[in-house]
Parts: sequence; C-alpha cells; structure tokens
Amino acid sequence: MIDSGIRLPWNRRLKLLIAYDGSSFSGWQRQKHDRTIQGEIEKCLSIMTNEDIFLHGAGRTDGGVHAEGMVAHFDCSSRIPDQNFMRGLNSMLPGAIRILDTNTCDPSFHARFSAIGKKYHYTVFTGKVHPPRIRLYSHHVTAPLNLATINSCLQAVVGTHDFSSFENSGSRDKSLTGGRGAVRTIYSARLLQQDKDCLVFEFIGDGFLKNMVRNLVGTILEAGRGKFDAEQFAAILAAKDRSSGGPTAPPQGLFLKQVFYQDRTLDHCISGKD
Repeated sequence: MIDSGIRLPWNRRLKLLIAYDGSSFSGWQRQKHDRTIQGEIEKCLSIMTNEDIFLHGAGRTDGGVHAEGMVAHFDCSSRIPDQNFMRGLNSMLPGAIRILDTNTCDPSFHARFSAIGKKYHYTVFTGKVHPPRIRLYSHHVTAPLNLATINSCLQAVVGTHDFSSFENSGSRDKSLTGGRGAVRTIYSARLLQQDKDCLVFEFIGDGFLKNMVRNLVGTILEAGRGKFDAEQFAAILAAKDRSSGGPTAPPQGLFLKQVFYQDRTLDHCISGKD
C-alpha cells in the first residue's frame, strides 16, 4: 500500500466517506496534543503517500460526537488506486474510524464548500436504566416527556431563521458584516420513535452553527419536561440570544448521518424517499 514514489505532473483530489465512533477522540479537528479523527487519518495518509496531507472535512464534530457519513477530501500526487486507498487506510486506522468509500473527484469539489446540506440524528434513551451498550451513543432522560410539545417545538424550527439563541461561542467570526450570520434553513425537523424507550431527533438543514443541534435538543427536552410550552420555545428562537435558550445536550447522542452534495438526493431525503 505504500506509494512507489512516482509522481504525476498534476495533483489529484480524492473524496473520502468516513464513519467513526467519537467516544475516545477529542473531536474531528486536528489538535497538537490530543487524538482527533482528522489527525489520525492525515497521519495514515502521509505514510501511504509519503506526502504532507491536509484533510478538509465537511464540518467539525466535537469530542464524543459520532459520524456515519462524514465527507472529506485531500490533494496528492500519488498513483495509488482509489480502492487501495480505502483498504490501506482501514488496515492502519484504529477500529473506531473506518473509510466507507474513496474516489478521485473533480478538482473543483470541496468537502465543505460544495455541501448543500447535512442530516443529523440525536438519540435519547428514556427507559429507567441506561443500557451499558448504548451509554456512549445516547443521552439518558428519565423525566416524562410530552411528545406533543416536542413535536410542536420541532415544527417551529423548520424554515429559515436566525439561530443565535442556539449558537455557542466560537461558531463564526461575529465581527464580519457580510455573509449570512446565524441565519440557517432547516428543511426538516422531526422525532423518530424507534421503540418505547428510544427517541431520535432528526434535523436536515443547509448548515448548522456550533453546537446548534445539541442546543436545540437540550432546549426542546426542557419543553418536553414541561418547563415551558411551544409558544415560549418560539419566543426563545425569536429572541436571537443564547442566554434565553436551554442547556446544551451532551455530545454522545449526536450523529452526523449524511452530507448532501446533489439537490436531487437532498430532496429525496426531505421527502422521506431516501
């Protein structure tokens, strides 16, 4: 799997589809002293290609957050075949990280800037005793939840809004006057009930701010517990003030499920056909 050292006169861009268990990592983004998803993959790619590789991800996930459909790209001049990249990486990476697909893509493709949408799931376990096998993949909530209130809050989220009330600091440079600020469009927000003790919040949108999904879930769960109603939740959204929102739900329940790059795929997903 090691590169032969032969170099082509042009660079090559490869796209990776990645799944990972974020439990033992300090998030996606490379850090100097901590293990991260980006850092682990870059290290293996550099060994395989004998080049300094920089991996561009579709976004950043925090420590403890998981992914089943993270997308990233990198540039190199290696001649290693696409599928050999996948097999080589999976033979070197820790078992908590797996490359699901690899393909050479158009040089104009960018994992982050070409994305038109993302889908996240957040899992909540509501039974009395949190099973050990899912403790790292779900948030345990024992208080009774009003599902009608939760669904009403989710309906209020759908559409184009300023989500400042659900944005943690460090999400963006707030000194910049251009761009869309904290405005994002949520195409779909719904509650999936897998069984009587497991709830899954699903959000599909054109982009998400730092901790936005976890802040939405934490606040909506407060409404579900009866601390406020759906109208008060809508007022929190309209306030554009993080201090008015509820707590940040813990990271282990969050999964990045899919990143969208084609309108047709996104439309099918929103309509329930994908």
